[in-house]
Amino acid sequence: MKEKLSGMIDHTFLGAAGDKGAVRKLCREAKKYSFASVCVNPSEVPLAAKLLKESSVAVCTVVGFPLGQSATRIKVAEALAAIEDGATELDFVINQRLLKYDPLGPKGCLAELVELVASSKKKRADVVTKLILECCNLTPEEIKTGCILAKKAGFDFVKTSTGFGAWGAKAADVKLMRKTVGAKMGVKAAGGIRTREAALEMVKAGANRIGCSCGVEIVKGE
Repeated sequence: MKEKLSGMIDHTFLGAAGDKGAVRKLCREAKKYSFASVCVNPSEVPLAAKLLKESSVAVCTVVGFPLGQSATRIKVAEALAAIEDGATELDFVINQRLLKYDPLGPKGCLAELVELVASSKKKRADVVTKLILECCNLTPEEIKTGCILAKKAGFDFVKTSTGFGAWGAKAADVKLMRKTVGAKMGVKAAGGIRTREAALEMVKAGANRIGCSCGVEIVKGE
């Protein structure tokens, strides 16, 4: 289970500050423990891509982070730049106002999500796309709607949280997301997962990817 859990972890550093060598340390740890990816801010993607070039660890970054309120064209430009810089996984933040008030309009939530996936996949066909819902701001029905729209748009994963909201991943939300998207689509739990027990609770609820900054401690059981 230790090896299986390691392969589910997106080892994450999304802070605005922190130690100068934080990204280098993150990449060393990701290679040592065979994590699924490192998740870094867009400006750190070139460094992470360079450090992980000869490894199996993917480079993940965030788009429209943390509020999801950028214009669609800005999100597209950010995603394409990240792919050019070496990112192979993109975690987009949903525009919650569109989700709540205009899910299906011609310039609504689904239309934006379709454009984000299509432009990213056109740039790099094998790029992995994840949609962050920020569940702490949504009702269960809105979480379900977000999952349905993400699936329709062609996202590979839905994700619980940015880690910057009122709270992070909850097992009940993960379970609802898994039930909504079915068995084939990915579900990423992220935000506040700091122990092995918490990570395993998310896996039991249906997550097959874990986003956290405590990946080493989790796999070591500390």
